[in-house]
Amino acid sequence: MTEPRSRVLIVEDEAAMRRFLRTSLTSHGYEALEAATAAEGIALATQYAPELVLLDLGLPDRDGLEVTKELRQWSTAPIIVLSARGREDDKVQALDGGADDYLTKPFGMNELLARVRVALRHAARMKAPAEPVIRIGPLVLDQPRHEVTVRGALVHFTPIEYRLLLLLAKNAGRVLTHRQILQDVWGPGATSQTHYLRVYMTHLRRKLERDPARPQLLLNEPGVGYRLRDLDPDATPPVEE
Repeated sequence: MTEPRSRVLIVEDEAAMRRFLRTSLTSHGYEALEAATAAEGIALATQYAPELVLLDLGLPDRDGLEVTKELRQWSTAPIIVLSARGREDDKVQALDGGADDYLTKPFGMNELLARVRVALRHAARMKAPAEPVIRIGPLVLDQPRHEVTVRGALVHFTPIEYRLLLLLAKNAGRVLTHRQILQDVWGPGATSQTHYLRVYMTHLRRKLERDPARPQLLLNEPGVGYRLRDLDPDATPPVEE
């Protein structure tokens, strides 16, 4: 029996870009739906409940940020924003508004496909019954015991470090903005205290990374937030130049 293909909704007003995305996605086993406007995109999302949405921000009838917020009122499907807007503020607004990831045009198709796989994997993990043990690359979090091992060695984390690491691990592969992290770990009153985050991320890197100065697991998205790389338990993090 053939497994059902993941359905991806493309909301993009440029016909050439839609064709490029559709061809690339279908050649890699995805089912693609296309919309040229926000109204068409919302209608297709309502009718077909796609597993993932690729969303351009510069749509002719509505801003993509508004579309993201509307979809988030009833859909949990991952949203990857594709936009020519490269400003940090635009990325933060999109991610805080409910997007799961953000790619600035132009981008490589291999990179987009990798982000799609990660977003779908994260969505599946969120739907599955909560696992008491989370395994990501060399990292193992035993939630019932509040224990963390890194490359097989037990590592001690303070309560705040543990909450921060657990949040990142539960959202592995997904960019979390500074505001999202601060609110979840420190509470709503701390959303502007980004210095907390810098200090604790430094602590985490010292305990997680082979070389904290060149992190391969806990990645910084400059001006936006942080991402814990989503790796299979037996995978070795790729070395980034």
